[in-house]
Amino acid sequence: MSGPWAMSSACRWRLEFCSLSLEFDYHRGLQVHACFISKLGALAIAHNNFSTDQSALLALKAHITSDPQNILTTNWSSTSNSNICNWVGVTCGARHHRVMALNLSHMGLAGVIPPHLGNLSFLVELGLKNNSFDGPLPQELSRLHRLKAINLGNNNFMGTIPSWFGSFPKLRTFTLAGNGFSGSIPATIFNLSALEIINLSRNQLSGSIPREIGNLTMVKSIYLDYNKFEELPNEIGSLGQLEVLFVQSNALKGSAFVPVLNISSLTTLTLSENNMSGSLPDNICEHLSSIRRFNLARNQLDGLIPFKLWQCKELRQLVLAVNNFGGSIPKSFGNFTYLTDINLSDNNLTGTIPDEISDIPQLEILDLFSNNLNGVIPSKLFNNSMIRGITLSINQFSGSLPANIGLNVPNLEILDVAETNLVSGLLPNLSNASKLRVLDMSTNSFTGFLPSTLCSLKNLERLYLFLNHLTVDASTPQAASTLSCLFNLRNLKDLDLGDNPLNTTIPASRRNLSTSLLYVDLMNSNIRGNIPGDIGNLSSLISLNLGTNQLSGAIPTSIQRLQNLQALYLNDNQLQGHIPYELCQLNNLAELLLAGNRLSGSIPSCLGTLALALRSLSLQSNLLTSKIPSSLWELKYILDLDLSSNSLVGPLSEDIGKLKDVVDMDLSNNHFSGNIPDSIGGLQSMINLSLANNYLEGPIPSSFKTSLSLEFLDLSKNNLSGEIPKSLEALLYLKHLNLSFNKLQGEIPTGGPFGNFSADSFVSNGALCGASRLHVPLCKNRTKVKPNWRKAKYIISGVIPVILLAAAALILILCKKRNVEVVRETASLHQILWRRVSRLELVSATNGFHESNLLGTGGFGSEYRGTRSDGIDIAVKVFNLQLEGAFKSFDKECEMLSNIRHRNLIKIISSCDELDFKALILQLMPNGSLENWLYSPNRSMTILQRLDIMKDVALALEYLHHGCSIPIVHCDVKPSNILLDDDMVAHVADFGIARLIGGGDSMTETMTLATLGYMAPEYGMEGSVSTRGDVYSFGVVLMETFTKRKPTDEMFVGEMDLKQWIADSLFPNAAIGEIVDADILGAEEDGDFISIRDCLLSVMRLALACSAALPGERINMKDAAITLTKIKTKYLKNCGGMNS
Repeated sequence: MSGPWAMSSACRWRLEFCSLSLEFDYHRGLQVHACFISKLGALAIAHNNFSTDQSALLALKAHITSDPQNILTTNWSSTSNSNICNWVGVTCGARHHRVMALNLSHMGLAGVIPPHLGNLSFLVELGLKNNSFDGPLPQELSRLHRLKAINLGNNNFMGTIPSWFGSFPKLRTFTLAGNGFSGSIPATIFNLSALEIINLSRNQLSGSIPREIGNLTMVKSIYLDYNKFEELPNEIGSLGQLEVLFVQSNALKGSAFVPVLNISSLTTLTLSENNMSGSLPDNICEHLSSIRRFNLARNQLDGLIPFKLWQCKELRQLVLAVNNFGGSIPKSFGNFTYLTDINLSDNNLTGTIPDEISDIPQLEILDLFSNNLNGVIPSKLFNNSMIRGITLSINQFSGSLPANIGLNVPNLEILDVAETNLVSGLLPNLSNASKLRVLDMSTNSFTGFLPSTLCSLKNLERLYLFLNHLTVDASTPQAASTLSCLFNLRNLKDLDLGDNPLNTTIPASRRNLSTSLLYVDLMNSNIRGNIPGDIGNLSSLISLNLGTNQLSGAIPTSIQRLQNLQALYLNDNQLQGHIPYELCQLNNLAELLLAGNRLSGSIPSCLGTLALALRSLSLQSNLLTSKIPSSLWELKYILDLDLSSNSLVGPLSEDIGKLKDVVDMDLSNNHFSGNIPDSIGGLQSMINLSLANNYLEGPIPSSFKTSLSLEFLDLSKNNLSGEIPKSLEALLYLKHLNLSFNKLQGEIPTGGPFGNFSADSFVSNGALCGASRLHVPLCKNRTKVKPNWRKAKYIISGVIPVILLAAAALILILCKKRNVEVVRETASLHQILWRRVSRLELVSATNGFHESNLLGTGGFGSEYRGTRSDGIDIAVKVFNLQLEGAFKSFDKECEMLSNIRHRNLIKIISSCDELDFKALILQLMPNGSLENWLYSPNRSMTILQRLDIMKDVALALEYLHHGCSIPIVHCDVKPSNILLDDDMVAHVADFGIARLIGGGDSMTETMTLATLGYMAPEYGMEGSVSTRGDVYSFGVVLMETFTKRKPTDEMFVGEMDLKQWIADSLFPNAAIGEIVDADILGAEEDGDFISIRDCLLSVMRLALACSAALPGERINMKDAAITLTKIKTKYLKNCGGMNS
């Protein structure tokens, strides 16, 4: 044989030898060689598989972009001799040393999942929850056929759920919760026949839940909550092993709950926060024999609560809150055996709380908040030793709570009976309810003292007793310390006693105040005295509300220690001194309300350092002066800024434009001057702006056109000039505009919101023109016409003789009609009219009708104090031309006042009669009104001063009624219309509502407005007025002057009024001392006591005679004046002529 296949004899021999050798030791030799070869191969394969797992893990490590705890960085080594089975998060099999579990949960890792992870072929459990992994999930993971548990919850995965998740035949637990997956659930997932738990909650999944869900025959728990599913498939009802179903916070609608009512294995059903509607079937428990937790809250379910609900005998928790269930609570609830929690809050339930609820042996929580329940709260409810929480607030109960409510509820932690319409009474004794954490009895009518037993509730965390009638007993040291001990409760976080007449002070504690208190509210509680310095020891405080009290003194500087404070309300008190700079150290302060106090000085410049936190700053109605510090404009996140009603000065800075987020800004009623900054137009978030009542001048900035959010703009009572910018027509949301009392001119815009504004928006400006409905002249044609002086010469020469002739004829007629006195008065009127003043002169005299010069407001306008250019002080009565009848009232009052001359009547000095402005210039009364003298704490009057004042008033009214050829009815006699000059001589004012009455004492129907309490009964019933009505009003004022009691005093209710009160005091025992002003009576041992008493008795009898119920039974003013003169004469005689 030749060629490559030829074999030598030596080779053949060796082959034969080997064959013999192999045959000789076949059994033992073959086994040895085979074992050796097998072991070598196994070692090689194991090494390769181990290296594959290591490579996969190192690939994962390489794809980690953030390892904040350096766990993988320091522990997962890339060296070849590193044992991966010892790496953190890795678990290997004991036999083959392959990676079986990878758990990197809660490590804060970020990155993507590499495809190499699909090479961990022995992996049974994969846990990556609570990290920040994102990116696509690699399909290579589908090769992990041994997986039994996947948990990728709470990461940042997005997109659709991959369909290859259906490739794990052994998978039992599948969790993708808390990611951003969207779209529908792939049907392939429901082919995982071994699946027991599926959790896809908190994603953006939508569409229909696949019917294949019925294939999950082994599933026990399904979590689909916080997605967007609209229905549950009928097939879900066939899941015979399902125990837990969560589909809350989706978009389920209609009767989506129906399919699940057939699952007898179900123990927990939560379908809350959906849009389901309809009613629950009465046989709802027919198949739910195992249900323990049943939650359908926050849907739109209605109808009755099923009577047979008690047949769900295993039920522990029942939550049907925030639906529209009506009817009553079934009495059958008493049949529950294991029920611990009942929450039926926020429904429309009516009727009473059935007593049977108190018989539920295991009941711990009862929440019936916000229904329409009525009747008495069952007292048995407070005999249940198991009860931990009772919430019954916002219902219409009657009756009261048991006095010793805490005796038999040792486990009670929450008691909420706020706003329940309970009958007023004392707070119940809760001292034995030692576990109480939350107590809310607010908005009821509880009375009596704040009980000191509250201080024994050492576990109390929240105490709400606001809006009751509780007070603090200052008579006993123990009770007086109640407020102090509440401030020292170590677990108390919220304390709200606001809107109670506590009538106490804030205690200065000798101990360290609680560091747990977060919120304290004592607003509107009659708290007086100073704010104690140790308030700074409440170091955890977030909000402190002491507003609307009578606190005085300075704001303590210790407040700087409240470093967590976010809200401070000290508004509407009587605090004085400067705003402390220490407030600027409260770096978390978001709201600072100091309005309505007596704070003085300047605004602290350091407030600008609170720029990051401060959102609301209210300093209005104080005594602040100086300029706004420039740093205040650094509050770039401020939303509400109110500096109104102070005495701030200077120009407004262009930096005002830095307040980009401001919504409401009020700088009115100050002394700001200069132009309105153009930058104010850049405040595009601003809704409300008031710069009214300042000294601002120049034009209205056209930049306002960019403040597109503006709804309220008040620039009134300034010195603004120029035209109204047409660009304001762009402010489409503007609802209120006030440009009145300025010097504006030109045409009023008509576009945009201007079509909705009335004449009130533009009254009292220099030369505005526009639509007639705005009570301004029509705009003239702007084409200039050259005057024709030749024609004017002939017109003027012809008109002047006509005017002179008419004036002469008028004087002749008046001379024939009136007597010499009236002629003189008419002449004086003409003289006055020659001295009419212009509106601009009055604006100058009253400082632009500044609010600080406002004397009062009457039926037809306002009255201001002013000083003329010649130095004479005057009163200027400006008429509101928008009120119906105001023109008529002006003409009448001008005529009346100019024709009447009497020592005790206000005199007219001049008038202003322009088309859009009418005013009277009157004599100023420096001592103000009788009302001011009666009720000002720093003023007092002797009995003789009061007699003189009322005699002056009587003489004035006598002249009006009997001294004029045509009787004049005042119609509004009251203390505020009685003004006093330097010598305390009274002058009757305000004829703005007077009417001329014809026929002596006859009655005439009128539309006159009088003042409640002073007007005669016939006026109120019939609308009729006469001189007798003035007599009635005089009698009421006479009573008020000597008793210092208004006819509208709150003590007068029902049949009791001022007149009856005085009449009862005069008879039979003449107890005059009980009704008159204590300042004038004196002590009985005084020598003049008898004379004063007799004088007062006479005055009161006269007052009763003037205020008889029937007009015909009243005396007239002539007799009243005479009687008062006699009373004064007799009093002076009895007192020896001394001035008492």
